[in-house]
Amino acid sequence: MNIHEYQAKEILKEFGAPVSNGVVIFSLGEIKEKIKKLKSEEFVLKAQIHAGGRGKAGGVKLIKDFSNLEQEAKKMFGKVLITHQTGPEGKEVKRLYIEEASDILKEFYLSCLIDRETSKIAFISSTEGGMDIEKVAAETPQKIITSKFDLNEEGPSNEDAEKIINIFNLDDQQKIVAKNLVKSLYRVLVEKDATLIEINPLIITKKNKLICLDAKMNFDDNAIFRRPEIYKLRDLNEEDPAEIEASKFDLAYIKLNGSIGCMVNGAGLAMATMDIIKLHGKEPANFLDVGGGASKEKVTAAFKLILADKNVKGILINIFGGIMRCDVLAQGVVEAATQVNLSVPLVVRLAGTNFEKGKEILDKSNLKILSASDLNDAAKKIVEAIN
Repeated sequence: MNIHEYQAKEILKEFGAPVSNGVVIFSLGEIKEKIKKLKSEEFVLKAQIHAGGRGKAGGVKLIKDFSNLEQEAKKMFGKVLITHQTGPEGKEVKRLYIEEASDILKEFYLSCLIDRETSKIAFISSTEGGMDIEKVAAETPQKIITSKFDLNEEGPSNEDAEKIINIFNLDDQQKIVAKNLVKSLYRVLVEKDATLIEINPLIITKKNKLICLDAKMNFDDNAIFRRPEIYKLRDLNEEDPAEIEASKFDLAYIKLNGSIGCMVNGAGLAMATMDIIKLHGKEPANFLDVGGGASKEKVTAAFKLILADKNVKGILINIFGGIMRCDVLAQGVVEAATQVNLSVPLVVRLAGTNFEKGKEILDKSNLKILSASDLNDAAKKIVEAIN
């Protein structure tokens, strides 16, 4: 789960991290009253969307005159920002963040995340703040330091923190603040079940203050049930409606841009199914894992989700029945297809528990269903069908 910049900064402030003063705006009428809380003659107006690259898309403005603040806010409210992370459809701006402007002397990059490969907590630091860290890693990897630590109650020691921030070349007072920031990020990651905390940029002002100028946080969806204070920060306007609907049925669904809808049980099998569709010259319309023990109702919901996508020209169902029974899946597919009046080609590959019963249910349904013997045969048939 993602949250907005202003929400991330509120959490950082709660854990003692240095952040700029700012206020969130949900409507233009709030500006005059809320701006009184800020002590600055210059402001930064920021669009709040769940995507990076806002500045290049016109979503970050330096306001040097208060009289222009409302005018610029009016332009930004409702604007559709298109960045490298939003896709071509972009995201509509429905919240703004106004913060005190900072005189920037230097910009750094600092992040804390879970490194799944080593099962450790990793800190990444770089002198190239404000830039795409992936680009920095590819072109100038020597400008990035990665430090990994075992999970423990104490978190990074002063010596550990020194290694993380050493690349910044700070003075003694700045080092104290930076070390405390490192410890704060660690605590947020552990205590709030975050998977990524990114400060980009972390700045030094001309008054030699260290400030988190921007902040991004991601949280583990599987742990949200025990973090109600984080769950309430969820902004459904930033999520795909189909993905919201999928979450109601505990379906792992991600919308893509292809034309072949996929329903699979198991993430690995789902990835393999998507790959083989591409191998045969088409693109998957979604990633959809119905899980190992899906019910008939869950399968019906999954099928409806796929068909709700207008880009879907055909559907490939690939089920290996282990915990999940193929006859249960078949009943769900028949019910859903009957309810929505199926009008696109459907290819089904069943294997495993009760696959004979499942195939019998599908054969007797009077639906136009193509049966496949294996995954390659299934992909080939659905591509031929939509062509």
